[in-house]
Amino acid sequence: MAMTARRRWARAAAWLAAAVLAPAAVAQDPPAAAPVHDPANGDYGKLQRPSEAFAALPLDKRGRVDWMKSLRGGLIQPRADVKGEQSMSVLKLDIVMRNTAEMPYVTFPHESHTMWLECSNCHDGIFVAKAGANPISMTKIFRGEYCGVCHDRVAFTTMFACERCHNVLQPGSQAWWADESAAPASAPRAAPPKRRWPW
Repeated sequence: MAMTARRRWARAAAWLAAAVLAPAAVAQDPPAAAPVHDPANGDYGKLQRPSEAFAALPLDKRGRVDWMKSLRGGLIQPRADVKGEQSMSVLKLDIVMRNTAEMPYVTFPHESHTMWLECSNCHDGIFVAKAGANPISMTKIFRGEYCGVCHDRVAFTTMFACERCHNVLQPGSQAWWADESAAPASAPRAAPPKRRWPW
């Protein structure tokens, strides 16, 4: 029997809700059989659970750890090497991506990323270091490509946090995000635009 469009939509909406609206603690705890831990090791029980480790860290509006706020507040200190003898090579370079249809342009802040990672973590395996060489789209990000390699997995969730990346207003447009702290200081608040979903 063929599935009606209404039933397909209901199933897709249920799947999306389950995937996106899952409790934050579940998303931040590793699976019971995390491949990096050996439960047979006698010291396995000494490891701190993520929920315990994250308890003192600030949360974002979705209830998940706000890693940048934690870093900037000095609550965590990433190391450039295992021994902590080297310092991170921070690159202060913002890239503005304008291929965003009617959405605000995207700012990619190298500084926020290089406070954690070496350039080789992304270039040239995930991103080609050349303007226009990466056909990034939200569909690909949601599938775990490009920005989605980290975001929606270990970094902040992109769904319902559009303003964290889409934060440069196009000429003649107004800000629509609810969280003013994520918006540029000069951006006025406005009602959200009508959205067209890709499905």
